[in-house]
Amino acid sequence: MTFVSTITLVFFFLLVVVAVAIGRLRSLFAAVMLSGIFSLLSASLFVLMDAVDVAFTEAAVGAGISTVLMLMVLHLTADKETHNNQVAVFPLLISVICGGVLLYATQDMPHFGDPNAYIHQSLTADHYLNQSYDDSHIPNIVTTVLASYRGYDTLGETTVVLTAAVAVMMLLGRPKDEERELAVSPDPIIEVGAKMLIPYILLFALYVQFHGDFGPGGGFQAGVMFAAAYILHALAGTVRSAQNAASADVVEKLIPLGVLLYAAVGVWCLFKGGNFLEYNALDPEHPAHGQHLGILLVELGVGVTVFSAMLMIFYKFALRGKEAE
Repeated sequence: MTFVSTITLVFFFLLVVVAVAIGRLRSLFAAVMLSGIFSLLSASLFVLMDAVDVAFTEAAVGAGISTVLMLMVLHLTADKETHNNQVAVFPLLISVICGGVLLYATQDMPHFGDPNAYIHQSLTADHYLNQSYDDSHIPNIVTTVLASYRGYDTLGETTVVLTAAVAVMMLLGRPKDEERELAVSPDPIIEVGAKMLIPYILLFALYVQFHGDFGPGGGFQAGVMFAAAYILHALAGTVRSAQNAASADVVEKLIPLGVLLYAAVGVWCLFKGGNFLEYNALDPEHPAHGQHLGILLVELGVGVTVFSAMLMIFYKFALRGKEAE
């Protein structure tokens, strides 16, 4: 057994331990913190599987923003689960049956990394691996697949992010008069640490946004990182101070702008005589330049929508905080 395989088994074992601990805890605060640890372990596993793009997203969303949002929900409710002496047999039975069915279904799945798996034998996968650079002259195959070959899918996923943000905004609405901004006691150590980290987070987010053609990254990962930087600024100071840097009214209008930018690139391709999201039409004499330009713009649209959606959801939760006692 190789060293990587051993580390992978250790991480999987830790995932099981954390999952069992979460199920047994009655402290919701501890459960949320363990959920963040679970996401961090998952991100580490994705790195071992060479899925660095997914690891970026899991670390930023799962271990970062989701943990913050859940803690804010506990601020609005309670941090302890209500005691219930009755044993819920029926939900436990359903969970066991579903788990058994899923385990049984995995018997038909190929082993991880099996070269004889169907996905590795299909002509589509061969084309992606062997022709992507000739088609787009972009070294990162993942970026070419997501933004070019599967541009329709990525547009749909960006629209899903927009829809989710709109749904959260409609459910939470505007804060009531008796509610106050989420109160956080200022701490000079946290404030200084945040001021030191935020510029580097923003710089790395820019790198991920505009370097996705050559390495792991892209609009989704960069958008989440941008949002995480602003959320850290709000947690270290106040939500109002974060809104001075990114106004809620402006952020709210940016949510659909990214999707509109993505769709506008497709319409531009139509006007240039190509198909929708056929970036070659943007520069017929140099199709590779058209691919670079199209992917750059659609990834920018994804980043804008993801950033504004994440930050707006945070604002909606933070501005409904109860007045500190």
